[in-house]
Amino acid sequence: MTRELVVLVDPQGRAIGAVPKEGVHHGETPLHLAFSLYVFNAGGELLLTRRAETKATFPGVWTNSVCGHPGPGEPLDGAARRRASVELGLEVGPTVLVLPDFSYRAEMLGVVEHELCPVLTARVASDVVLSPQPAEVAQTAWVPWARVVEEVRSGRMPFSPWGVDQVRALDALGPDPTAWPPADPRRLPPAARPG
Repeated sequence: MTRELVVLVDPQGRAIGAVPKEGVHHGETPLHLAFSLYVFNAGGELLLTRRAETKATFPGVWTNSVCGHPGPGEPLDGAARRRASVELGLEVGPTVLVLPDFSYRAEMLGVVEHELCPVLTARVASDVVLSPQPAEVAQTAWVPWARVVEEVRSGRMPFSPWGVDQVRALDALGPDPTAWPPADPRRLPPAARPG
């Protein structure tokens, strides 16, 4: 099994190196490249996941469908599809870039996440079968998008800090996820731009 590498970036989003994933998250996590994927079914429900209790960062927290890190030179679409398969046994089609320049910094239990984290969406059939990897995902739930927005806004749904900010930004694109416009990939951090 090859060691997973995380791409380090400068404040302008340019790649400045790569380090093994197991050593990047700590009390002084450097800025690095990541992604968040929001998977919707044909009924407009969002796949939410609760992170495994053994995760190094934000264990046990409910969040979006899939999170991860593209490897050096790996396209965001490929990384998102790879992680969906690894974490959930889920094959998704092409992804759509919706929030190209999202970034955040958050801390839990002394471990920091510090990421340039573009947000993508994908669609699957309503009858799709999930096979969550226990080391990654403790629980899953399909929830109507409008309810996710309402619960996150009200604070009733305990959600990852990046997820709270992403849901607010996605809601600003409109109430119907199928109508969200694809974002311009030129707005991606340079380290994540295709080609």
